[in-house]
This record gives sequence, structure tokens and C-alpha cells, in this order.
Amino acid sequence: MKIKQVEIFAVNLPLIKPFIISYATYPHIQSIIVKLTSECGVVGWGESVPDEHITGETPDSTYAMLKNTLAPAIIGQNPMEFEKIHELMDKKVHRAPAAKAAIDIACFDLVGKKLGVPVYQLLGGRYHEKFPVTHVLSIDEPEKMAEEAEEKLQEGYRSFKMKVGLDVAGDVKRIQAVRNRVGDDIAIRVDVNQGWINSANTLQALRQLESLGLDWLEQPVVQDDIDAMVEIKSKTSVPQMIDEGIRDMVDLRQIIAKRAADKINIKLMKCGGIYPAMKLAHMAEMAGIECQIGSMVESSVGSAAGFHVAFSKKIIKSVELTGPVKFSKDIGDLKESYVIPYIQLNDKSGLGVSIDETILAELTQSSEIVQ
Repeated sequence: MKIKQVEIFAVNLPLIKPFIISYATYPHIQSIIVKLTSECGVVGWGESVPDEHITGETPDSTYAMLKNTLAPAIIGQNPMEFEKIHELMDKKVHRAPAAKAAIDIACFDLVGKKLGVPVYQLLGGRYHEKFPVTHVLSIDEPEKMAEEAEEKLQEGYRSFKMKVGLDVAGDVKRIQAVRNRVGDDIAIRVDVNQGWINSANTLQALRQLESLGLDWLEQPVVQDDIDAMVEIKSKTSVPQMIDEGIRDMVDLRQIIAKRAADKINIKLMKCGGIYPAMKLAHMAEMAGIECQIGSMVESSVGSAAGFHVAFSKKIIKSVELTGPVKFSKDIGDLKESYVIPYIQLNDKSGLGVSIDETILAELTQSSEIVQ
């Protein structure tokens, strides 16, 4: 089996409400969708959602990278040879993980369909039956975040991820307001997205948050300051998760060596797709570090890919893949698998996602075909 054609679509995925984090506000999500077709007519779908603040890629650069470099390189290659596909892409360009993720995900989808099995069977089989769905609260005023949490509580959600990182004093009030509103039995995870900058600011906040029973604190400091994470972890009882600071195996080796985190957030867009994500999970498992699969707010395609990784590994304890429930319109049907408060995958072959190409065409800003 060989890859015959690659189609590339630049799309804007419309959000129900703007997504606000410490360093950006997103009115919609810019995504690059890839459609691989084999010589025998089997189709695989992939997705790239780059983030210039984390992966160093923009939507425009990713589109160009796929069109001019990566897609031409994989024409005629066997999509079943995941290691060779990645070696070929790595020889063509250094890093560019989100661009490579689109190719990687499409290959797994295509191979799963060809063999008639879900992608998680290609990764060692299904381990988890279901995962709790976490509702993500964008940054807002304390009372508004508390009100949204209360509304979602009524819908069945039992865990929340709070986006903070604008200012320490205000963030403490935001977190306290949500905890006071939802009670002590509801899980709260706090994601600072690097917004507290350094260990001094973070420890100042943690002194006021220790008693709130947070599940964990995620990436409070700038992404490359691993030593600051070491200091914070040594001075608090709140578990620490690294997100932006873990992109690849080089980062993870340093994190393991310095015992810099209790948990890591693996994202397919940061590491290059499903195949590299599994390597990170194996490394973390050997070091006794728990994992989460997160996302850059992806459509049904990228979200499903993340779920297949998560469902296949015991060391992966949580997921935060909420794109399909945040979009007012999606190209796939993964939203049907969100049965709040849980996500349950189907057993269809490949990613298990049906693509609506009419909606894809409607959301597409530009497209290319590489043969």
C-alpha cells in the first residue's frame, strides 16, 4: 500500500464563544486538515493546529510546509511504516511538530481503515473504557467563571480546568470563587499557561491556594525554565504538571533527570503526532510520571487521535480534548461520543470519525492537492 495523493485544507473552525488564555484570545481556531488517499482508494484524515507561542509554527507556515515539503516527500511511501515516515519527515525539516502531526494522524487513520481496526488497536489495544470530560473555563472575572462552572455542574460536569495567568492576585480570586461555588468534591485543575512567569510569583499564589484541594497546577512559569518547576515542586504539596515545557524526548529526559514534574501534558501537536506521543508516554511510564493527553483545541480529527492514544495507555490518567464541544460547527462527528460527564470511543476502524465534506468545503479558506 502506498500514498497516492495528499489534499490540504486551511479551515477556520467557529467557536461557540471566544477561547481566552493568558497569552491570546481566539475568536475561532485555524486548523490545517490533511486527506491522504492510497493507491487502493483508502482515505485517512489528519489535522494540524499549530501555535506560534509553543510549537513555533503559524497556520500559514504549516500550510506551506505541508504543501511544499512534507506532502511531496511522502507520495509513494507506505503509510504503515510509521517510523520510516517520521524519519523521512525529520530529514526534510527540523521540528515543525504540528505539521508532521497532520501526516502522522492521517497515516494512522488510513492504516486502521485498511486493516479494519480502531487506531487504539495499532497502539497495543484498548485499556481504558471511558474518561471523565473536563470543562475548560476561559479567563474571565471571578464571578463570571464561577457562574459558568455552576451552569456546567448542572449539565453533569464533575471536573473543571481553569485558565488563569493574567495576574497573581486576580487569579487567586478566580480560583477561590470557582471552588466556593462548586464545593469541595468537584475536581479543579488550574492552567496558568506560563502567566505567572517565575517561581516567586507562583509560590506566592500557592500559599493562598494550598487549602483548596486542587488536582494540579499546570505550567505556571515560562516554558523553558525547568529549574523553576523543580523549585516549585519541592516547596508545595500541590501536584505540578508541565505542558508547554514538554515538547519532545529531549525535554522529557531533562524533566525526568531533574524530577521537575509530577505529571506531563502530552499534546500531539507539540510532539509530532500519535507515534511520538506513544514514545513520550513510554518514557514517562518508566520514570513513574503520570500523563495527560491535551490538545490545541482541535476538531474531531485531532481530538479523536488524542483519545486513541489516551485510551491505549495505563499511565495516561486524564484527557483534556474538548474541541468538538466548543465548536459551533465541526467537520466530524466526534461530539456524539461526549456523553457528559464521560467520553466513550466507538469501535469503528481508523479514528472512528465520519467527515462531512460539505462542512469541510464551507469552512475551507484555501486548499491544495499534491500528487
